[in-house]
Amino acid sequence: MKKKQIIENFFKTSGPLSKIVSNFHEREDQVEMAKIVNEAIEDKNSLIVEAGTGVGKTFSYLVPALINGGKVVISTATKNLQDQLFFKDIPTIRDALKIPIDINILKGRSNYICQLRMENALLEGKFLNKADAKYIHEIKKISDHSESGEISEFNNIPEVSTIWPFVTSTKENCLGQDCEFYKSCFLIKARKKAITSEVVIVNHHLFFADLVLKDAELSEILPKATTVIFDEAHQIPEIASIFFGQNISTNQIIYLIQDAQQILSHHISDKEKLIELSQSIIDATHLLSSFFEIRNQRIGIEKIEKLDSFKGKIIDLLVHLDKLCKFFNAYSDQDVEFKKLLERTEDIVSKLKNWNKQNEKNYVYWIEIFLKSIQFNITPISIADNFRKFQESNETAWIFTSATLAVNSSFDHFQSLMGLETANTKLLKSPFNYSENAYLYVPKDMPETSNRLFNNHLVSHIYPLIIASKGRAFILSTSIKSMNEITSLIKEEFERNNISYPILTQGNGSKTKLLEQFKSHGNAILIGSLSFWEGVDVRGSNLSLVIIDKLPFQSPGDPIFESKINMLSDKGINAFMTFQLPKAIIALKQGAGRLIRDEMDKGVLMICDQRIVSKPYGKRFWRSLPDFKRTREQDDVIEFLKHL
Repeated sequence: MKKKQIIENFFKTSGPLSKIVSNFHEREDQVEMAKIVNEAIEDKNSLIVEAGTGVGKTFSYLVPALINGGKVVISTATKNLQDQLFFKDIPTIRDALKIPIDINILKGRSNYICQLRMENALLEGKFLNKADAKYIHEIKKISDHSESGEISEFNNIPEVSTIWPFVTSTKENCLGQDCEFYKSCFLIKARKKAITSEVVIVNHHLFFADLVLKDAELSEILPKATTVIFDEAHQIPEIASIFFGQNISTNQIIYLIQDAQQILSHHISDKEKLIELSQSIIDATHLLSSFFEIRNQRIGIEKIEKLDSFKGKIIDLLVHLDKLCKFFNAYSDQDVEFKKLLERTEDIVSKLKNWNKQNEKNYVYWIEIFLKSIQFNITPISIADNFRKFQESNETAWIFTSATLAVNSSFDHFQSLMGLETANTKLLKSPFNYSENAYLYVPKDMPETSNRLFNNHLVSHIYPLIIASKGRAFILSTSIKSMNEITSLIKEEFERNNISYPILTQGNGSKTKLLEQFKSHGNAILIGSLSFWEGVDVRGSNLSLVIIDKLPFQSPGDPIFESKINMLSDKGINAFMTFQLPKAIIALKQGAGRLIRDEMDKGVLMICDQRIVSKPYGKRFWRSLPDFKRTREQDDVIEFLKHL
């Protein structure tokens, strides 16, 4: 039987899938997507598919990928989707097809205990706090009897604990085959299993960090792949740009010093020299980190105040690092660990010098300032050429899919970002009945988004809708600052009117915990910023109202974003229409997609930004959204919500 016929039969209401999945029924678009994915795999072509909510895209790419055989690499953005693929979706398809398929989730290094570093940490006994000193013995006890060595097994140790860098490896400090624990290494065992598995599930960061950049132990995976599938592909351009460039963090320097002191203190005679050099580097690193008063921001190199002074501090640090290189070099022929420390130090020196020289024309030089560290970044303005060359060097089928890739029915934006101009494309709209089940509501008299009292007006407009929907609402904000102000204003409004609906705000618990609380309450309001615009799935009557404060235009202050705009403008291209607007439309589609997650769902999407109706470009936003019933009358949506 031909594969096309197998696919058609598989998705029929009386087909194999219906015998395993309850309430399954045939969906025309799901079958169509499966067929075009099959063609792309057979012809080793590139295919871009936007599949709206309800199409069933996961099964649509899994079925042809599995029946074509060979090695399949699936890359996704979220751990939730990885787990869903591994524990539910692929086993379901495998059982329905009745074919044996070996599947494996491959995770990054930081997810596995490194036995060498754990033993060194135990031997050295120097930790940042008392809790770590207690945790190390628990880690040793569990890992000695563990098959996988995954840190997810250590339920009693917080994810944010400072012990983890002491007991996990990085690409820089891993000794590879020279390690005494190589044969029993948890990471190596996981990777060997992945190499022999028919289906390997990774995340986008691991795909580009290790598979693209040719980690030694992973170099066999991609060349053997028959099919590479990117789910949640709209995130790839931003993630890939990080890995096609260079970055170095002050934290990496601190970890280097910690490792050096831990490793060398038992092997060298001139320990005092090491201590002196280490302290000089730590002091110089702290001076760099404390140069900026405002934390949690990104700054392009050209916008750094007192740049010469900042670069001078980098040079001071480099002087000390050069001395450390000479120190390590004296011992590098004695032990592989000494040699590795030298290589790590040379790599840090090289990257810092590259950043300070700023001599690559088509790259952005910028820093990200965290609470206690700084990361130096050299990022390509465009990844199109890099990704195109990478694709051409791996002859396989490439499938890119997401619910949000097209802008006003066009894939030009995504194709230009990724260098996929020759790829086949397909747009499959959501089969859900938006025109009957959902309203798009834009209030009439909201002020300009720049108005100082915008959030006050917003709360006065959304309050009657929240009452009508009996809570059950998401409020999605475009900034943390606005999110916090909206939270305060709603709490005040609820107190004045003696309303007791629970208010949950991003930051007051993990994303998973907040969503669990939202679902369990049944009448809550969840207020979040951009991390809640995607990857959030609340089905049924718990969510009936999604409110978006402003159209999600990215701040031009972001250094990579600003450089891209300048590059396009220099070429005479309208950066707003070709880059800023499409990016904002895709982000809005993600936020709007939180409302209707199932064919029985009903609700209201409220967008409080007048520009969607008052500006000429506004129609490109709402034309890219599903076919909502549209209104500007508050009474229409209040009446609708009261009956949900």
